[in-house]
Amino acid sequence: MIIKPLDWARVIAENVPSGTFVVTSSFDGKRAGVLARAVAPCATEPLLLMLSLRKGHSIAPLIRDSRHVGVCRVESSDRLLMRKFCDTESGPDLADEHAGDPFDSVPVQTLQSGVPILKRSSLALDCEVVRHFDLEADCEIYVVAVVACRATTRDAAPAVVAEPTR
Repeated sequence: MIIKPLDWARVIAENVPSGTFVVTSSFDGKRAGVLARAVAPCATEPLLLMLSLRKGHSIAPLIRDSRHVGVCRVESSDRLLMRKFCDTESGPDLADEHAGDPFDSVPVQTLQSGVPILKRSSLALDCEVVRHFDLEADCEIYVVAVVACRATTRDAAPAVVAEPTR
């Protein structure tokens, strides 16, 4: 079953208002992920989301350079992901060539842009950054446009994937 881009707004409206999300990004062979402080839909045409991320995390330069993020809904009871992508630390040292990849023990895939998407997420969005707001606060805001979507049904049926037609 394919979700048409027009149905993305419905899927996101049903799954985004509550939930825990890991935001991922990659650039030049380096990857990082962090738990989002908040995720909210902010427009339907084009389909835009707002992401609030803690300042100072190592994912920020990857987002800046790649202009793409993955937004993956995860269960808050998944202790491995909660610990691995916790936002209280600054994330992996991307300058250290010997630093481990945070995705080494987590199955990932890619959709359209090539950012890592967690396979175990029930909703995965591949997004392009359209705006960045550096607030005078402990968080920064990203407004992102959804370019690809994967959702898994509750009865564990195969994932559904869709990409927009351009």
